Amino acid sequence: MNASLQRFRIFVVLLLPAVASLCAAQSYKVTDLGDLPGGNFSQAQAINASGQITGMAGDSKSNGVVVLYSKGKKTDLGSLGGGKAIGNGINKSAQIAGYSTNSAGTYRAFVTVDGKLVDIGDLGGGSSVGYGVNDSGQVVGASYTSDQGVVPFLYSKGKMISLGTLGGQGWNSANGVNNAGVVVGTSWAPNGFFGFVWKNGKMKQLGTLGGAFSQAYALNNNGQITGAAYTTDGALHAFITTGGKLKDLGVISGSASWGFAINDSGIVVGQSTAQNGLYHAFVYNGRKMLDLNKLIPPNSGWELDVANGINDAGEIVGYGTRNGTNLHAFLLTPQ
Repeated sequence: MNASLQRFRIFVVLLLPAVASLCAAQSYKVTDLGDLPGGNFSQAQAINASGQITGMAGDSKSNGVVVLYSKGKKTDLGSLGGGKAIGNGINKSAQIAGYSTNSAGTYRAFVTVDGKLVDIGDLGGGSSVGYGVNDSGQVVGASYTSDQGVVPFLYSKGKMISLGTLGGQGWNSANGVNNAGVVVGTSWAPNGFFGFVWKNGKMKQLGTLGGAFSQAYALNNNGQITGAAYTTDGALHAFITTGGKLKDLGVISGSASWGFAINDSGIVVGQSTAQNGLYHAFVYNGRKMLDLNKLIPPNSGWELDVANGINDAGEIVGYGTRNGTNLHAFLLTPQ
């Protein structure tokens, strides 16, 4: 045999395990985060760099309290006096932002201070909700105004300000904020609703995937945005922005997907229609969308419905069902 050919064959044989390793999908250990005493329902919404998690726990999506999962311990942070409260964002200091009903049943945005929920007010309309918080403690969300419009807000240094809109009427909301204070969300324009990015006092409309509308849910510290947008054929697909343009992430199966969170490496998690007609949690690893149910042990008993958060270590949180139980919060740890 030609010596050069022999060396090439040896090189290929040695290279194959490395190629297989690179092509193999990431696998995850799945942990049931459980619920609180007297409850049977939980959901995880966000995770910080230290692996601390927030969400809600109770007996249903409409009845629960804010919960903090930290170092294997669950802490009930309560509510603002009402029957529903949820933590939607958590920063590196374990400061949580979200919303809660008060004793009158009104929805109010909050941020935690020393582990206590603090009402951060509204823009004159009596009601507000919080969705995200950055490491400086800036909170974003949506608030009713005195004329009963709903606008996106930024809460910073004890003051809530309106970010304005794209010019239309309807539900306008800020959904995410990064450490540079850049905000993303969704706003109505005269010709429909679109994702937006707000920076240095100016709101810019995001594009679509060829269809009519878009929604922006989160961004990372590099300015990459994820959300969902309509395609030319009317499907709703998750996207990531690359060079200011929306890149279609596709679907697991069917016609719909949403990108709910993104880490600084550009890894996106969310939810997609799946082969069985249900909704499954997904991860987009920079190359393709993967069904997270296929990346956990096959005998786990879990059906992962949605992934809501991911940190830079690749840990993922969300909720699903286990052995037919009520919805439970989960943590996925890369293996």
